[in-house]
Amino acid sequence: MSDGNSKSPLGDLGVLLDGKYVSEKVKVQIAEEAAEFLSKSGRKPHLVAILVGNDGGSETYVASKMKNCEKVGFKSSLHRYDNSVTEAELLAKIEEINQDADVDGLIVQLPLPKHIDPEKVTETIDYRKDVDGFHPVNLGRMMRNLPCFIPATPYGILLMLQEYDIDTTGKHCVVVGRSNIVGSPMSILMARNANPGNCTVTLTHSRTKDLKEQVLQADIIIAAIGKKNFITADMVKHGAIIIDVGINRETSTETKSGFKLYGDVDFENVAPISSYITPVPGGVGLMTIVGLLKNTLASARKEIYN
Repeated sequence: MSDGNSKSPLGDLGVLLDGKYVSEKVKVQIAEEAAEFLSKSGRKPHLVAILVGNDGGSETYVASKMKNCEKVGFKSSLHRYDNSVTEAELLAKIEEINQDADVDGLIVQLPLPKHIDPEKVTETIDYRKDVDGFHPVNLGRMMRNLPCFIPATPYGILLMLQEYDIDTTGKHCVVVGRSNIVGSPMSILMARNANPGNCTVTLTHSRTKDLKEQVLQADIIIAAIGKKNFITADMVKHGAIIIDVGINRETSTETKSGFKLYGDVDFENVAPISSYITPVPGGVGLMTIVGLLKNTLASARKEIYN
């Protein structure tokens, strides 16, 4: 690619992986395909979100998802509940949405109140509408390299690597963090026989011994551990590719919103020694929404499940 490929912020070596540029480019393609779907089917792809409580981060994420649906020509619906909603009530609503033929994708925004089991919620969502890619059926099919809804954040990372034509074959990829949402699926995707993929993968986490030494060996670092500036320059070899998944919110008097976002990577000190790096904000977070939109479109078009 040409646009967004500036080396200026990162010294002689680095290229900024611009999530805003890539996401906007992909959304143009999605909008064209959604318009074609509308002309053929007479309806728009439809994404439904459920939001429980009033967590500030969740409010922001869901609002962004709804706004992006509108931007690409999707229909979107939001069901809101306060923290007092019972698990039974929430599961009943999910079952109702499962049966609605007009709905292509259903997401339940995490985190949920402590009295609601997130695993039970995930398993209740119809896997054919699970556009977040968290259902065991989709995760199992992903592990076997079968058609499925790939979790939205890992999917977005793959799209980013493709757009910048980064060759991952034969590289050593170290994933830091083992969550079911990012770290674990990312380790599977980077190891599979595909492009991006074909890496030798090491999955590390908070209990990994000699974590610094493990990360130092990486050609590709995917940081998804949820700790501000956890990956420091002394953990990164010269020329490594850095994918920062972290979104750590801290209150700040410097911004209008009253908070500031930090990644899991010490961007200021790691960027000059990296070959490619994602910023926070403006990196993986924007690509996550694109992954969600692509999954929703694929669901509407019955590309994966009939």
